[in-house]
Amino acid sequence: MGVEAAIRGAGRINASQEAPPQTAAPVDEILPPNRLFFFGLQHVLVMYAGAIAVPILIGGAAKLSMEEIGLLISADLFVCGIASIIQSAGVWKFGIRLPLMMGCTFAAVPPMMVMAANPETGLLGMFGAIIAAGLVTILLAPLVGRLIKLFPPLVTGTVITVTGLNLIPVGVNWVAGRGPATGDPVNLLITFIVLLSIIAISKYASGFLRNIAVLIGIAIGFVVAALLGKVDFSRVGHAGWFELIAPFHFGIPHFEIGPIIALSIIMIVVMVETTGMMLAVAEMVGKKVGSKDITRGLRVDGLGTLIGGIFNTFPYVTYSQNVGLVGVTGVKSRWVCVAAGLIMIVLALFPKLSIMFALIPQSVLGGAGIVMFGMVVATGIKVLAEVDYKKESSRHNLFILAVSVVMGLIPMVNPGVFSLLPKWMSPFTHSGIVLAAVTALLLNLFLNGYDGKLSDDALAEKA
Repeated sequence: MGVEAAIRGAGRINASQEAPPQTAAPVDEILPPNRLFFFGLQHVLVMYAGAIAVPILIGGAAKLSMEEIGLLISADLFVCGIASIIQSAGVWKFGIRLPLMMGCTFAAVPPMMVMAANPETGLLGMFGAIIAAGLVTILLAPLVGRLIKLFPPLVTGTVITVTGLNLIPVGVNWVAGRGPATGDPVNLLITFIVLLSIIAISKYASGFLRNIAVLIGIAIGFVVAALLGKVDFSRVGHAGWFELIAPFHFGIPHFEIGPIIALSIIMIVVMVETTGMMLAVAEMVGKKVGSKDITRGLRVDGLGTLIGGIFNTFPYVTYSQNVGLVGVTGVKSRWVCVAAGLIMIVLALFPKLSIMFALIPQSVLGGAGIVMFGMVVATGIKVLAEVDYKKESSRHNLFILAVSVVMGLIPMVNPGVFSLLPKWMSPFTHSGIVLAAVTALLLNLFLNGYDGKLSDDALAEKA
């Protein structure tokens, strides 16, 4: 008996020695704290300009004071951080658990500006509509999440490609500047210094430095911009040191059916856009996603919007600006975006810090934008390369791709094409991503049909 026990024990030892160590998937890897901080900081810098733009626009429409607009900005950063943490880390049935950042959607800006400027609706009516639209989004998330079954690589690749193409004007406007400063040679110089810095670091650096190439490029650009007189540090002195974010600062919201319907329709559009973002990042990090994953991610759009209405801010969406950063840096860990969310919460509580980030000129971000938004396009092309265009059974694929891409570019090329259509259609007709997604989805169903027998696992492999 003793010999047999010894043999069995030796067998267990050998088996444990031969078994490969269990390592976390790249998307689930928890990095050292210093790396989490710097990788997270990159994400914050990339989205910061967009994150603070919506509060400024709505605050201006509502004729708020500078102090109140500052409060809106702090509240926005606070909710951005909370929603990003939930989306990336996952809490119960919320969060897709991918490296994604959340921010205010620009799709809701036009109707919110009308609400904020209308004395009958005002900010309290707008915040009530935002809360209600958040609840509607949470309820509709499972329905929209099932659309993943209709997203084979042809549709997915088309949506990702058009997403990148629609982001390019954002990057170009960062480069060119606006108003009298449009085309300023100094801005162009700063942009190309940032761009060349990122390219050089990506080529000659390795490991950690290569992974923070965008952060280093932005830092170099900021220093150059400051030396050239493009940064006004006086604004920092006017900001407070610490500020708590209080719910219902402007009063208890009231609920009106018209604004609720308007924002709910926009949130349906937002969910379609979010689906494209999630599919793009899933492709970049090599994670298969199914309808349940998409549903959890879409619920965060609703939850973020609901929290936003409570804390005096706006509807939230998975931010497309950060999608390209994942591809550029190759950092796949979702905990990086959790760290970024924590950084945004800290910035919300310490206004002087948040103002420092706001001082970064757009020409600096333009250099990073060229790389990141181009990376989104490249990812879409990579997915489309897997599509079969030669077989007789796949002969419609080129047709679907061609029509869908052109439809997705219409709002970018000429926003006035659909200007005479009813206003209730504008959330759909003014989003190139939605137009491309709906066109590709419907054409694929019509021309290629749909095999309803596909399982969620098989669909996840295709997506």
